[in-house]
Amino acid sequence: MTPNLAFAHHMFGTTLIFSGRPKEGLAALKRSIRLDPRHPRSEVRLNQMALGLYFSRDYAGAVEVAKQAIRSYPNFPNYYRWLAAALGQMGRIEEAKEALQKAMDIVPASFQNSVRDRVPWMRPEDHAHMLEGLRKAGWDET
Repeated sequence: MTPNLAFAHHMFGTTLIFSGRPKEGLAALKRSIRLDPRHPRSEVRLNQMALGLYFSRDYAGAVEVAKQAIRSYPNFPNYYRWLAAALGQMGRIEEAKEALQKAMDIVPASFQNSVRDRVPWMRPEDHAHMLEGLRKAGWDET
């Protein structure tokens, strides 16, 4: 891998996160962000940071990154999903419910596709972990 190619670190980090190695993936994503802090698809990298932190069970870190991302990209629905799940895991239910509602309201089809129907690149155990947080946030699957 080219040591200074931000995109390579981004893809490597994403691959590690979705392969069950979120802490290693987070390190690669952080390097990607350091190398190219103004990348035009920064919203995707921030989303992957939030989910990597969530999968690492660093719920406070996931909340912090999700909130930071929401300030910059308030209409990107995935941040609200990770925020809701992390807040649910932390027992901060009222905040979690607000984030969950926002996640479902922004783009309902995106929520459906990414939550009810597991995306193929997410491991079943990671999907189950996400669902657990969303249920704690008040999500009703019916």
